Amino acid sequence: MALTHFDGKGDAHMVDVSDKAVTSRIAIAENYIKMRQETFDIISEGKSKKGDVLGVARLAGIMAAKRTADLIPLCHPLPITKVSIELTPDPALPGFRIEATVKTTGQTGVEMEALTAASVTALTVYDMAKAVDKAMEIGGLRVVLKDGGKSGRFVAT
Repeated sequence: MALTHFDGKGDAHMVDVSDKAVTSRIAIAENYIKMRQETFDIISEGKSKKGDVLGVARLAGIMAAKRTADLIPLCHPLPITKVSIELTPDPALPGFRIEATVKTTGQTGVEMEALTAASVTALTVYDMAKAVDKAMEIGGLRVVLKDGGKSGRFVAT
């Protein structure tokens, strides 16, 4: 299988999707941010001096999904129809598990938008809490579901 973002000469190019069918598409990406217990407690209890860490991070993730084509050079700008960000407390980390869901009706998928949304959500949590915990760890970024289009459904195992 060839990489689609390179032409026959090996030069990078934007994939031509004009002949693809317009279909409903969805992608879900996940990651996590791990932190010290003290940091987890501050965020979970809403005691951050910067305000609602999770609410701001959720908004940042939504905004990031909408700006993905500005960040990833060969990504198509898409008419996104839905973005949702779930931040779930995980005391076992301790930290938060992040799930970003992005939908569109178009000619190409929204995996990059979901990955970008999850990434920026975690980065925003880090930014808002770095004053108390510079050792936070962000990891596990992956697409867990992709559906729609010619390649069909993908579910991570």
